Amino acid sequence: MTAIDLTINGRAVAANVEPRTHLADVLRDHLDLTGTHLGCEHGVCGACTLLIDDVPARSCITYAVACEGARMTTIEGLDDDEITSELRAAFTREHALQCGYCTPGMLISARDLVLRLPEPDEHQIRVGLSGNLCRCTGYVGIVRAIRSVIAQRRARGVAAVAGAGRTELGPVGSGHTAKVPSAGAGQATRSGTVAQDEGHVAIPDFVPAHTVVHHFIVPYAPGRVFQAFADIAGIAACLPGVRLTQPPAPDRTEGVITVRLGPIAAHFQGAARIAADPAQLSGRITGIGSDQRSRSRTQGEIRYQLVPLDQGAATRVDLSIGYSLTGMLAQIARPGLVQDLAARLTEQFARNLERRLAGAAPEVSAQGMNGLALLAGLLRERSRAIFQRMIGN
Repeated sequence: MTAIDLTINGRAVAANVEPRTHLADVLRDHLDLTGTHLGCEHGVCGACTLLIDDVPARSCITYAVACEGARMTTIEGLDDDEITSELRAAFTREHALQCGYCTPGMLISARDLVLRLPEPDEHQIRVGLSGNLCRCTGYVGIVRAIRSVIAQRRARGVAAVAGAGRTELGPVGSGHTAKVPSAGAGQATRSGTVAQDEGHVAIPDFVPAHTVVHHFIVPYAPGRVFQAFADIAGIAACLPGVRLTQPPAPDRTEGVITVRLGPIAAHFQGAARIAADPAQLSGRITGIGSDQRSRSRTQGEIRYQLVPLDQGAATRVDLSIGYSLTGMLAQIARPGLVQDLAARLTEQFARNLERRLAGAAPEVSAQGMNGLALLAGLLRERSRAIFQRMIGN
């Protein structure tokens, strides 16, 4: 058991919990704060949303021991909150609830939107609520209720609070957060633009939401492969849909990644920070990008390790690919699908890298990564495997 100290709804709470206990279970089973509902228990439905250090968070996938010293607010702690009171009245007026199971988490997310959106923009509200699922209402009443509260508050002269008043970014409650850049430094906006830092795109460190691991082998010595990885323009040419927009520097580059899903084309514009360790034959590429049209934002990192094979005549390239995706495109980029697509893209990259090492041009261009074609090929392979198993049985 681990002793933790929390502040919950303005009250100091001490608890002894097992390290694997989730915050939602502590709230419901130990403190009788049952307004925090459990739905999917995978961080998808948003029913368990609460505020940790004033930031909406999923309590069903947050370990209680990770919140040592944090300040939390559940739906019970918002009984006398002005914005929440106005939202409750609007939800009732606009028939924005039926069974009510999603409503506590929905109200907390809605409160965050009312705080920071300057105008009652329906699109931004729907994007902001994309992590809160409702199986009853169809969302029309919910969106209408939130729009009405924002409009009424702005009409009364209550201005939006930039970033909902947050002064730090990072794991809530961790004590290891970074200061939010000032508006003059070009912090990220709701329009999907990427933050700027002294004329360059800022590339913060992050913890990936999902990680996939792959490896491949090329018939060239590790030193030569490492030199190829140091050629940023050459590596970019091996990746489908990647186009550099600035001449690369040894430690950073800027560019665009184009992804096509049938008629949908997303252009993620951003930058990457590059680090390499010649002694260990390893490196890390950390990037950030945003697509203005879909208001989607992604962060990613690629870690590589070169392992000598056949007495140094060949090289195994071990890849660890981590990413986080928010916005509209996050609704269709399920982890299982992304893992399969990442495997196919790794195969393309390996072929193009081997061609480049042999002095030939890559097979890909900057026209765009066709995710639909990759998915079709993946489905064909899976169908063929299922058919072969049926024949075998």
